This record gives sequence, structure tokens and C-alpha cells, in this order.
Amino acid sequence: MLQLAFVNFRKDSYLFVEGKSAGDRFYILQSGKVRCTKEVSVGDDPASLLGPGDFVGVIPCMSGHSQIETVVALTDVVAISVRKDQYPELIEKNTPVAMKIIRTFATRMRQLNDTLTKITLKNNIISSPEQLFVIASYYEKVGKTDLAIYGYYQYMKACPQGVSVDRAKARFVALKPRSKAVYFESTVDLIRNYPKDTMIFSECQNGQDMFIIQDGQVKISKVVDGNEVILAVLKKGDFFGEMALLEDKPRSASAIAHEDCKLMSVNRQNFDQMVATQPQLIARLTTTLAERLWAMSRQLENTQIRDPVSKLFDMLALQLEKGKVPVTPGTSYQFDLTPFDLANMCGIPQEEQGFCLNTFIKDPRVKLNANKIYISDCAELVKTASYYRKQKH
Repeated sequence: MLQLAFVNFRKDSYLFVEGKSAGDRFYILQSGKVRCTKEVSVGDDPASLLGPGDFVGVIPCMSGHSQIETVVALTDVVAISVRKDQYPELIEKNTPVAMKIIRTFATRMRQLNDTLTKITLKNNIISSPEQLFVIASYYEKVGKTDLAIYGYYQYMKACPQGVSVDRAKARFVALKPRSKAVYFESTVDLIRNYPKDTMIFSECQNGQDMFIIQDGQVKISKVVDGNEVILAVLKKGDFFGEMALLEDKPRSASAIAHEDCKLMSVNRQNFDQMVATQPQLIARLTTTLAERLWAMSRQLENTQIRDPVSKLFDMLALQLEKGKVPVTPGTSYQFDLTPFDLANMCGIPQEEQGFCLNTFIKDPRVKLNANKIYISDCAELVKTASYYRKQKH
């Protein structure tokens, strides 16, 4: 039986402190008010004043990472303490609370994604369906026929009177005979198979399905200023596409089969059923969202580092932290990243990458193995990155 504890905090006391180790619990505010602050505020941070019904400390608790903000009681506060191991039972007993957490996470992810895109990629978010034609044209230009034909189809569907609809139809007809693209339309199939280099969904496309990877890998990317920017490569067990399902808004990035993939499709109807019958799966979704939010918050800190070479070292440290790689002294790590991958992740302009990367790879702490980055001492890397972040002002 679910038994939650009530905790009292006196005015001016600390509930959480930024940078401290994550605890095994978070709080749902019952009465009183708290203020949430960060050492460095970046972009359009939401209001930091929270009250009854709000929750604090969920991201560090569910992700297992350090606290991302300091939370101080502005008044005497009564809070409900929820341990991480109690969360699945909370979903069963109080589904609205769990759904509020998940939907708040989805909204915050979109806000952070927009901010990161503006800062890192020097680009505003374009959600117009007309962008689908631009995306399709890019992939045809670089010879990725299966991605292009999917984009042309989605453009014709979204913009039947669009300025480029005749060209899209012509290109679709020309490319269709040699395409292996699948699932142009959503289906009721619970399990879907996607061949390598086919589109699962395109940025700016409407959709209400999320996916769980059963086998293979999926690449998440955006087309920015005539180039494809890889945001993540997801593996078996990972979720993606949840923001469109939870917020009913256009996709913010494309999902592409990086290998032959088997995916479980989750639509609005079976998602509601999952919430009611599979609390462990919803708990895993919450953990996934918490980990992504923690990483996005940490990546925003990276954008504030002025020196580009320091940015590169900090971004490497972030990859270790995301993967929870042991960072004891002398522990080495082989990254699956080229120096140019790393520079793109940091948003370093292409015209500046040559000089920055030349300096970076000459550093004795960095080695290249088949053009992939190798670090011989993870603890030293994390220590160095922490120093660089403190110098960002």
C-alpha cells in the first residue's frame, strides 16, 4: 500500500541545492511557496515561483544526476515526499499527478529545445509545414532518396495548395519506383519495421505516435542552413516522439532509421491504456524525460562558455555524465564521436572549426583512434570541464 510522508520546511530553508548529489526522493508541494533558482540563467527560463500542486526535485531524483537548481522555501512549506521506488505505485494510485509531471516535462523539453536551437545552431525554430519541402529537397540533393520521398509525401499531405506542391508531386512520382520508404501514414500496427536510412517521421510533420526501440538504432536530426545536424543516436529501449504525443504539436526534429529497426508504436489510445495498466513503463518514460531534461539543462551551461576549445572539453564531459561513465582517476574512454561531430554539437561555426579542432587535437589529453576521440583519464576531463564552466563569465 502506498504510504507517502509529509515533510515540513521552515521559511528560508533549503529543499535542494544546485550541484549537490541527487537524493532518492522528490517533493509535491502541499502548502506554501518556494523559489527555484540557477547559478546561471539562460534563455527564457519559466517562472521560478512554485506553490501547492507543483513538484520539485523530480529531474535529479528520476535521472540519478546532480541537482539542477536551488530550491528555497519562501514561506513555511508542507510537502509530500515521494521516493523513486514509490513512483510506479503513485502512477497507479494517482494517475493525474504522474501525468502532470510527464506533461510538464514535455513542455519544458520543447522550451529548452527551442532555446538550444536558437543559441547553438544560431537558428530560430521553423514549424511551418512548408519546411517539409525544404527538408525533402535537401535529402534528395545529398542522394538520400528514401528520406526525400517521405518528405515530399508529407509536404503534399500537409500543403495540398502549397507553393511547391507541383514540384513535390513530380519528384515523388520520379523517386517512388526506387524507394524502400515505409509507413507514409500512421497505422494501427503495434510493431513496425523500418529499413536502414528510411524516415520514421520528419521535423515539422504533425503526428501523435511515440516509439520505443525494440531493436536497432534511430538517429534524431535537424536540417539547418543546408546541413544535417545530428542531435542524438538512440538505441534499444529508448523512447522518442513523445513530445508530439503529449503536446499535440509538430515534430521538432526528424527520426531516421540509423540501422534496420523494429519499433513499438504508441498512439494516444494505447498510451492512455499503458498509463492505467503498465506503471513501470510510464515510470521508465518519466526517467527518460528526466535524463533528457537534465542533459539539456547541462548543455545550456555549455553554451555560456566563451572559449570554443573549452566548450569542446566540456561537451565531452557532458557525454560521460549522460552515460554515467565511471570517472575514477586513470579510467579511459573511447567516444563514438569524431572531432567534427563534437564541434557541431557545440554549435561552433564551420568557418571556425578548423582552427579550434587543430588546437583541440594537439592537446596531450586527447587522442584519435580511427578518427574517434579517445580520452585516457575521465576524472581529469570532468575536473577540467568543471573549471571551464566556472570561468564562463
